Amino acid sequence: MKIRFLGTGTSTGVPEIGCRCDVCLSTDPRDKRLRTSLLVEIDGKHLLLDCGPDFRQQILTALESDYFDKLDGVLLTHEHYDHVGGLDDLRAFSKTEALNIYAEDYVAEAIKLRIPYAFRENKYPGVPNLNLVPIENKPFTVSGIEIIPVRLLHGNLPILGYRIGHLAYLTDLKTIPEEEYAKLHDLDVLVINALHAKEHLSHENIDAALANIARIQPKRAFLIHTTHKFGSYAEMQPQLPKNVFIAYDGLELSSR
Repeated sequence: MKIRFLGTGTSTGVPEIGCRCDVCLSTDPRDKRLRTSLLVEIDGKHLLLDCGPDFRQQILTALESDYFDKLDGVLLTHEHYDHVGGLDDLRAFSKTEALNIYAEDYVAEAIKLRIPYAFRENKYPGVPNLNLVPIENKPFTVSGIEIIPVRLLHGNLPILGYRIGHLAYLTDLKTIPEEEYAKLHDLDVLVINALHAKEHLSHENIDAALANIARIQPKRAFLIHTTHKFGSYAEMQPQLPKNVFIAYDGLELSSR
């Protein structure tokens, strides 16, 4: 399995528009964060996890080093704009056949309201050809790849994370229901949100993310969905446990 972090930032991205803090002014490319999204390759098949408003820029950069022309499926965690705002740009991957978008019912309904032109019976030429596939918190397969949803709570909003093989992608969570931890054993890679140091209404802060990492005990953990208030990569990485890393845009990993 090959994993590429397309984006690792929160809803505003980093730098944040108009901000002049040290992180936003940093010249370190690891401090430039587009909205969170992950690309997973397994045996030549490609899965996209979330599709935010920076998708076009992200995928053009990814294709410069590893070209492919087919996405086998898109897994959505929830309907917030920073996770679905790039769906229109999937037209490039749905020219010859419909692209399956896997989402819970309430997420699918939100998408239909935002881009209704993609779901009309008589579509305008050139719009994305998307097939919304309803899912629940039960395992399913995409092109023969088993996907295990993980229920998360984004504040009070139920959303999904995903386990694929020995990878788990848990973004935007505030808490993990107790019964869901059983799905997170024996991980090579845990991708988990860590907004910044202060407590937040609907996201884990750094301490909460580290507590979950200590409980889940993956071989490696990567922090995502970070804000400019998280701190710079150079400042914060040395302060983390030896198996915990700050993910950054363009980072590539391998896993079982």
